[in-house]
Amino acid sequence: MKRRNILLSTIMSSLILAMPAFAADYDIAINGGRVIDPETNFDAVANVGVKNGRIVKITNKQIKGNETIDAKGLVVAPGFIDTHFHFQKPIGYSLGLRDGLTSSMDFEMGCAGSYIDNWYKAREGVTGANYGCAVSHEFARAKVIDGSNGDYLKDGPIAALETRKKTGWSVTRPTLEQGNAILEEIDKGLQAGAVGIGSTVGYMREGVSSREMFEVQKVGARYGRATGAHTRYTLGTDTTEVNGAQELVSNALALNAPAIVLHFNNPGWRVTHEMITGLQAQGHNIWGEIYPYAAGSTPINASFLQPKSWVDDLGHRYEDTMLDPVTGKFYTLETYKSTVKSEPTRPIVVFKMPEEDQAKWLTLKGVTMASDATAAMPYDAAWDYPMEKLGGSHPRTAGARGATIRLGRDNNIPMMQLMSILSYNAAKHLGDTGLKFMQERGRIQQGKVADIVVFDPKLFKDNSTYEKGAIPSTGMKAVIVNGQVTVRDDALLPVFAGQPIRFEPEAKPRFEPISLEHWNNRFSTGMPDVTEAFPQSTGK
Repeated sequence: MKRRNILLSTIMSSLILAMPAFAADYDIAINGGRVIDPETNFDAVANVGVKNGRIVKITNKQIKGNETIDAKGLVVAPGFIDTHFHFQKPIGYSLGLRDGLTSSMDFEMGCAGSYIDNWYKAREGVTGANYGCAVSHEFARAKVIDGSNGDYLKDGPIAALETRKKTGWSVTRPTLEQGNAILEEIDKGLQAGAVGIGSTVGYMREGVSSREMFEVQKVGARYGRATGAHTRYTLGTDTTEVNGAQELVSNALALNAPAIVLHFNNPGWRVTHEMITGLQAQGHNIWGEIYPYAAGSTPINASFLQPKSWVDDLGHRYEDTMLDPVTGKFYTLETYKSTVKSEPTRPIVVFKMPEEDQAKWLTLKGVTMASDATAAMPYDAAWDYPMEKLGGSHPRTAGARGATIRLGRDNNIPMMQLMSILSYNAAKHLGDTGLKFMQERGRIQQGKVADIVVFDPKLFKDNSTYEKGAIPSTGMKAVIVNGQVTVRDDALLPVFAGQPIRFEPEAKPRFEPISLEHWNNRFSTGMPDVTEAFPQSTGK
């Protein structure tokens, strides 16, 4: 009996010692999916092992994980990246996550320069998706010209609901002193680690001179960072739209700086795209965004919606083109005028392009799909607020990625192309600006960060509409952010694994004030009376 007990004890000890050999090798095992990596064009059925937040194995061999995702018949791809996501609030991130979003940034409105650090700190440990912000040209103008400065600026892009109650930011030409203050405010944001500069020059076309726009991009160029812009003449004609893109791009070329032509899926888009891809072929870090919707969204007081522009110059009718997403009714000239007076920042939906172009935009090379996600109401709702109760948003907020896959499916667009515009292209271009965070994402490769989506290519789709813009997408098996499952079977989990998308803050600013003396010394010979350095034109 004693010998038997000793033998049993020995066997049990051996089994216990052997148990680690049978334990899971990975935190997450994603088995049997169609793995797509746009950078290497890898497209094959494989198993993916995730450990400590990174992809550590891609293999045909069987693997085990503490958590297993059966991906048979599903696509396993890099998490979706959005450079134009305004709804940087808890419920906004939740809508994005349901749509496969793993990294969100705002390269249009951006965040106030002096408050960049506050904005990032407020999201630490409580955000489901990765988060980043460009420094705002518009908020710098609002602060300097209108005196808009308060804690509301810590809220990032949403602060426009407050600052746009005034108008100086849009229509006023700054003095040289004010211009330097605007540029210095932008520099503060870049010094604090902002991902780039965001400019809404198309909303400020009367107030922002060509000189100011050039100087704004020059501030970014000193850091090697991209300027994204809602270009000067958007919305416009097939000539003026292209002219606006040309301003941004020619400045970037002169400054040897990156640039993003935001949502150029407007009249003249073919010319703009040819210009962008031609420059890419020459080695320039210039790219553009599209989104798969014929209609856009903007505050009702946008200058380009005034009757002189929208009706007289562009030939539109409010009754056909301007929808209120809350009431579901189209505006008339009378209701437009009254709403501009009573509620100038009310969001509206604007129909501007033919629906048949939506799928065409998704086939373009060298672009990214960026949603231009706008806020839904209540915009400050908790992350788990019932989405069916949200209102007042464009469907792209909740469904841009689902719409991309649905339209791709219906129009036989290759999955590799869709994954490129949804993820890799943005990561590649931003990584080329030196943003290390993006150099490790947008790819399914061993050693890269595990931001991953697993979805059904036959079922993943958008459900949001122009009347109900915040209905989440469905068909998503899993969304993994920094190695943690955040969405499982179309259900949000209470997981807040998002990390800051940010450059390292710098100890010293790079701001260089403009002076007439400096300008004359550098750019003129024997002409001390040249004064048109920054302020309004003097006619000289």
